[in-house]
Amino acid sequence: MNFVEDLNIKGHLTISKRDKQGEEEVVFDDHNIIVSGMGVGLSYLFTASGSDTVTDYQIDRVQIGVGGPPAQVTAGINELLDSLATVDEYGTGSNLNIEEREQIVGGVLSDPRPFALIPASKWSRVGDSSVRYTIVIDEEACNDLTRLGSAAALNEIGLFMKNPTGYQDARPILVAYRTFSDIVKTSDFSLIFRWTINW
Repeated sequence: MNFVEDLNIKGHLTISKRDKQGEEEVVFDDHNIIVSGMGVGLSYLFTASGSDTVTDYQIDRVQIGVGGPPAQVTAGINELLDSLATVDEYGTGSNLNIEEREQIVGGVLSDPRPFALIPASKWSRVGDSSVRYTIVIDEEACNDLTRLGSAAALNEIGLFMKNPTGYQDARPILVAYRTFSDIVKTSDFSLIFRWTINW
């Protein structure tokens, strides 16, 4: 059974820039890709073979990256191409709550990676079968990124299910992914990601 297709799970992402005066400009507005990790997580839930704690199936964390967009993205993607690698890259002066955890990647565990936690106050029910996650990359977050000595732009993002396999320490799995046009993040603006998952 393909839980993602059978349940008709879809997603949509809007990205806005907010300047210091509070004015917002939408810079991206399109669907996302629900990836195979969603099916893996749901299969653990529906077959009672994973965690026995319902909160482990919540989508409660995100990674931002600088590796997209690839030539082609499919539902088989299971990690960002180049996710931010350290707490410092996310910004030690920002409001983001960063947690380092091993990640499930293609059925195996990665080395610990940073994740930005999405507080429950930023989850909103927007219909009978839709939840919106609001991720705020504030003015102090993700600034002045570099790769190989050159400026790096944000251009990919992923949503993660907390811990579907039920390990003692959370081991997230990627469930939704999206690339977007390059955004060189500076302290002049915040980025607001409004990500809606429908089922």
